[in-house]
Amino acid sequence: MTDSLAHPHLRFPAPATGEFPAPATGDARDARRDIVILGSTGSIGTQAIDVVLRNPDRFRVTGLSAAGGRVGLLAEQAHRLGVRTVAVSREDAVPALREALAGQYGSEPLPEVLAGPEAASELAASDCHSVLNGITGSIGLAPTLAALEAGRVLILANKESLIVGGPLVKAVAKPGQIVPVDSEHSALFQALMGGRREEVRKLVVTASGGPFRGRTKRELAAVTPEQALAHPTWSMGPVVTINSATLVNKGLEVIEAHLLYDVPFDRIEVVVHPQSYVHSMVEFTDGSTLLQASPPDMRMPIALGLGWPDRVPDAAPGCDWTRASTWEFFPLDDEAFPSVGLARHVGGLGSTAPAVFNAANEECVDAFLAGKLPFNGIVDTVAEVVAEHGTPRGAGLTVADVLEAETWARARARELAAKATAEAHA
Repeated sequence: MTDSLAHPHLRFPAPATGEFPAPATGDARDARRDIVILGSTGSIGTQAIDVVLRNPDRFRVTGLSAAGGRVGLLAEQAHRLGVRTVAVSREDAVPALREALAGQYGSEPLPEVLAGPEAASELAASDCHSVLNGITGSIGLAPTLAALEAGRVLILANKESLIVGGPLVKAVAKPGQIVPVDSEHSALFQALMGGRREEVRKLVVTASGGPFRGRTKRELAAVTPEQALAHPTWSMGPVVTINSATLVNKGLEVIEAHLLYDVPFDRIEVVVHPQSYVHSMVEFTDGSTLLQASPPDMRMPIALGLGWPDRVPDAAPGCDWTRASTWEFFPLDDEAFPSVGLARHVGGLGSTAPAVFNAANEECVDAFLAGKLPFNGIVDTVAEVVAEHGTPRGAGLTVADVLEAETWARARARELAAKATAEAHA
């Protein structure tokens, strides 16, 4: 990797010796960049494939991974892109995947198939230039570490892997090796280039406010999963959509911004911006604020990640400045949406606390979607699990520590959700 790829505000520690190796790019005569896409059948993955297919002279996908629930789509993607390898985490999905691949490829040679819990990590370490981690949830940590340890550029959409394994990720990531894909962190990534590190006063992360913006905590008590899944701006998977409704997603993004840019929590603010055109802002010490604006379309930050340090022309439509429009900004209602404050507390604790926060939330979201927990009970239960976890020890974090903390947090969150259900029906 050359110095041109480094970003002045991504302050991951430099290696003690040696230089960051140039990632493999395939045939030297081919200018296309080889990409591996993890989570290819999800929202981020499908949009990334759209960017790739519209830029065949710039990108070539060599491998795809998915959980295994949509093998027909995965096989179709693999054939259309001509990938070398397909991976699924569910081994029981392999027979159906092979059948789907045979239906797509006919007499053509089939791609290699990897399966099992380590399949995505194996693919992430394969010969390529960049790895787009679009997996949802903390299961993305192992592939994130595998990609970084193999010297690949990590295009990070899986925020949970950085949040739950922050010290682990920072220990292996080299300067400029991670390019964030979250629209908020991509916006900060771009705006931060407008000044020196010492000139940054604060980061301002924008939030759409989700479907319940303006409601009080009391008014949120009876909302249904169907209402919570009706996001007014973005089309996302169910977990991320519910996280947007509770603003847990924004809390996770605050932790992510702290880890990516090494800015203290008291200098990271959240502001509600319903139109979702301004994706985040950086305020500098002279009072100037730089923002990144574009219509709400994830293909733009995805394309920037795929092409960095170059932009991909026409990745997504830009703002139409010939039409009148109004952009609004509102302060965050911490009483109705306490998740951001809780996330700041968890991020300050560090160690295994973020893993507990994230794992407990995932379980509580599942319980809410299953009708076993009220909407407000999601964050209330997460807070209870975090409180029971207490202050984590200060020693170095290991992957085993993260997994142990997550296992405990998931079990405890399920117990508390079951208790809440029993009390509600008593």
